[in-house]
Amino acid sequence: MKRLLVSLFDRLIRSGRLTVTWPDGSTTIHAGDPGPTASVRIRDWATVRHLGLHPGMAFGEGYMDGSIELAPGSTIFATLDLLLSNIEAGLRHPALAWRQVIQCATRRFRQINDADRARRHAAHHYDIDSRVYSFFLDADQQYSCAYFPNGDETLEEAQLKKKRHIATKLHLHRPDLTVLDIGCGWGGMAITLAREYGARVLGITLSTEQLALARARAEAAGLQDRVEFELADYRSIARRFDRIVSVGMMEHVGVPNFPSFFNTVRGNLHDDGAALIHHIGRSDGPGCTAPWLQKYIFPGGYAPALSEVLPAIEKSGLLLTDVETWVLHYARTIELWRERFARHRDEIRDLHDERFCRMFEFYLAGAELAFRRERQVVYQLQLTPSQTALPPSRSLWANAARERELAA
Repeated sequence: MKRLLVSLFDRLIRSGRLTVTWPDGSTTIHAGDPGPTASVRIRDWATVRHLGLHPGMAFGEGYMDGSIELAPGSTIFATLDLLLSNIEAGLRHPALAWRQVIQCATRRFRQINDADRARRHAAHHYDIDSRVYSFFLDADQQYSCAYFPNGDETLEEAQLKKKRHIATKLHLHRPDLTVLDIGCGWGGMAITLAREYGARVLGITLSTEQLALARARAEAAGLQDRVEFELADYRSIARRFDRIVSVGMMEHVGVPNFPSFFNTVRGNLHDDGAALIHHIGRSDGPGCTAPWLQKYIFPGGYAPALSEVLPAIEKSGLLLTDVETWVLHYARTIELWRERFARHRDEIRDLHDERFCRMFEFYLAGAELAFRRERQVVYQLQLTPSQTALPPSRSLWANAARERELAA
């Protein structure tokens, strides 16, 4: 298996240099044109075999467990950057190719996120000690793509601009509009809409940790009369709202459930209502979730292509009034998360352990590179049942937002 992997690395590395130290102490160097460099040590032959048979899973697990070590000066981000940039250039491991076929062929089964499964999947990632997220997110704990219109915003500034940008698209032109926040996280969006726009918001989540903190934050802000939070699946809501917002939750719905999701959005909107769906998407068409990410981070998760989303919108009776694509905004967001995670690594390890820290480092590095190397983007979809519910152009939304700010 070593000989096979040496041959593979020789073919793979066309840009940059990869140095590999094998369990027997030998070293091989695989180099191409100038580019990223990385050095790894594989500690045992079982990991070598695993890499040969299941590279996408084995590399992440080996890094988590310490059976794959990085040489001093190497980082997991630089190592993944080297590998992914060369994979994207064209060469694919045979095992990666056939496993990709299997993953895509069976993805619809893994994405059947009924209410019970959706709750378990949410608990897997979100029902850990909330302090972990407070160490690397902004002060408002926005766990989704921030907005960097100027490029030099701090994380806090960019997350606030994201929330206000979404509020503008929701056209909250008068106080006391009712808003359903599907996948409300730790409550930041709901609290902002209530505090700054006078909305009355119901936020729903499947995470008990998020629910507890969101309720505490609303009470601390004195907004418990305008904001309420419930532990609820989106399919269980049977009320009409003026507005619906969902940020970073579509990735947990699953393609088989898109008709149910958008039918629910339509059914819970007044006829003159509007919705804004903000989600990660694939700009190069349908695919499948990486098996390591599926197992360790987001079970049941999938970032869809627009071609997978639009048919369900069309059949729901909703009108798609605007689509905005954010390119590289999430890459910058995760870059700032990685920096903060590194600064607080010791505290996070004290809450969990070294393996958890390595898992999160691998996840954040891979997620950032997905936006830098693999054509992932963020889509914002503005929806309404009515052709007259919203101002007919982006400039009018912006003018309405500016008038509101001046009036305040």
